[in-house]
Amino acid sequence: MSAVIRKFQVTFDAAEPERLGRFWCEVLGYTAPPPKGFDSWEDFRQSEPEDKRGSWFALTDPSGEGPRIYIQRVPEGRTAKNRLHLDVRVGTGLVGEERLAVLEAEATRLEALGAVRVQVLYDGTDSCISMQDIEGNEFCVD
Repeated sequence: MSAVIRKFQVTFDAAEPERLGRFWCEVLGYTAPPPKGFDSWEDFRQSEPEDKRGSWFALTDPSGEGPRIYIQRVPEGRTAKNRLHLDVRVGTGLVGEERLAVLEAEATRLEALGAVRVQVLYDGTDSCISMQDIEGNEFCVD
């Protein structure tokens, strides 16, 4: 019996879904088309009941290859380390100083967007930079 490949979406809990979504659009090169039937997110928000406005945001890979990312507002803040995190893959196939330089350049770009650098892991060959997004969720530049 062969495995069936299924599409999936990644869901984040957040305090400010649209703000976090716009951050991840910049990180990943994703887009955030408004919901079907609306010309903009603002038009959509105006159609929602006031207590639901801004409760979610979604972004997609314009190439259609990556998963959809859905961000939902939750009342509680993050209280512990993520059990799952994203790896932003920019150094695939590179090693040593060349890999580290590419990762450092990407980490610097992401810091300008509001990300926080946590730790650089480098053993002379392989490297990874752990970071936090604008709501404190961990991710790696890999």
